[in-house]
Amino acid sequence: MTAPSAVTGERILVVDDEADIVALVAYHLVKAGYRVSTASSGPDALAAARQERPALVVLDLMLPGESGYEVLEKLRSTPATREIAILMLTARREEPDRIRGLALGADDYLTKPFSPQELVLRVGAILRRVSTGGGGPSDVLSIGTITIDRSEHRVLVDERSIELTPTEYKLLLTLAERRGRVQARAHLLETVWEAAPDIQTRTVDMHVQRLRTKLGDAGDLVETVRGFGYRLKNGQSRSA
Repeated sequence: MTAPSAVTGERILVVDDEADIVALVAYHLVKAGYRVSTASSGPDALAAARQERPALVVLDLMLPGESGYEVLEKLRSTPATREIAILMLTARREEPDRIRGLALGADDYLTKPFSPQELVLRVGAILRRVSTGGGGPSDVLSIGTITIDRSEHRVLVDERSIELTPTEYKLLLTLAERRGRVQARAHLLETVWEAAPDIQTRTVDMHVQRLRTKLGDAGDLVETVRGFGYRLKNGQSRSA
């Protein structure tokens, strides 16, 4: 399967302390049309992210200096870097390790050993989630106390700005645009993550849980439909 061409000029930061993996990942990303920077430790990764503002970070979890988890947490808690998309790269296959990364704000994960072609496809899918979502006859969508400005990729609750990761934003927007209708977990994986429906649906559950927390009281509008998936209640919805 051929990866779609990258948008010219998009920079990817590859962070891993194994030189062979860095070289392999960088080669395939450059071949796909991306510009690539590298880092081999947690502190170097943070410095590079702050200086270069990459579109996406491919982040190994086992790093010297600071772990990938610590890097992820600091990137997400810093205003200048919190919007950077993050793909975790980990040798840990246990579900708690993946859940921890997703809970800290990672957009996706890939376990080692991995297919370089799949990694390039995952990177492209994440970046499309970041760059899409606007347009249409109305750029502002309101559901109850939630306001989504699709042209600015901005979410407000009671006129207070809510900081969401690109994947959280795309998840909320997907539910909002189909409000009142149940969205199966497998369908959300295909739509939001652009992933095959057999990938673990726990990914969706973790993102929904984190999204509800960030929305506060408005998170109650995201309804679990047991055995099926999720639905965003109408909540006196309107398009501006």
